[in-house]
Amino acid sequence: MSCDPGETVGAFLCQAGQVLRAAAIENPRLEARLLLGHAMATTAEALLRDPGAPVPPAAAARFRAAIEARLAATPVAHIVGTQGFWTLDLGVSPATLIPRPDTETLVEAALEICPKHAALRMLDLGTGTGCLLLAILSERPNAFGIGVDLVPAAAALAAANARRNGLAGRAAFLAGDWAQALAGRFDLVVSNPPYIESGAIAGLMPEVARHEPRSALDGGADGLDAYRHLAAILPGLLAPGGAAVLELGAGQRGAVEALALGAGLRPAGCRADLGGIERALVLRSAA
Repeated sequence: MSCDPGETVGAFLCQAGQVLRAAAIENPRLEARLLLGHAMATTAEALLRDPGAPVPPAAAARFRAAIEARLAATPVAHIVGTQGFWTLDLGVSPATLIPRPDTETLVEAALEICPKHAALRMLDLGTGTGCLLLAILSERPNAFGIGVDLVPAAAALAAANARRNGLAGRAAFLAGDWAQALAGRFDLVVSNPPYIESGAIAGLMPEVARHEPRSALDGGADGLDAYRHLAAILPGLLAPGGAAVLELGAGQRGAVEALALGAGLRPAGCRADLGGIERALVLRSAA
């Protein structure tokens, strides 16, 4: 399809879509709309309602720069600065993983086992953007949670996301090495730990391998280092009857369940994501 010449929304979207398609971008039209909407400080939906609207020169320049960044494999979320997750709008940065739809499976699993009005004490280890903790808090009005991340910039971003989504009064974030700075026990512990095998990281999509933090990806030679640590500390973190929900990589359920059993934890089911991958492993305390 040829594009009409001009400086209109429709012309810019058509041209950008062709460029992104030629670069083998998976969803070129959608990404073009998102990037132009960001450049024009409007929504992708609003663009479609008025394709003949002019694009101001400053917005056109921002859009061209965004397209160049995307062609260099910069994730769209890093270009626009936000990512939707569950019902939340979250700020993102290179300090954290970009929240993904697969991780919403952990939210579903957690909500299934947590009574709606219970006064839950929650802990999110490796909180990143805070997406897991904040999504669960948004659905459990009497819960309070703590998010911990090794990277101070990530903990600060998660705190900003709590304020952004009106949840700062029920969430606290700190920088630390797993749970070393914490005392007490929790009704629910969630974690999306690094689980990619070290040798496989270079072969990931460029958006991930080049632009997302290695510390949030690298699970060691077999991808299980973080799970070994979690298995060792979870018995001391879970309250009697408490549960942990851990994100898994493809094919990791058996190995992680074995680690959990060796630490005295009880596997209590695993929820698959929309792609059929066993993604959210539920563990129960022994007591």
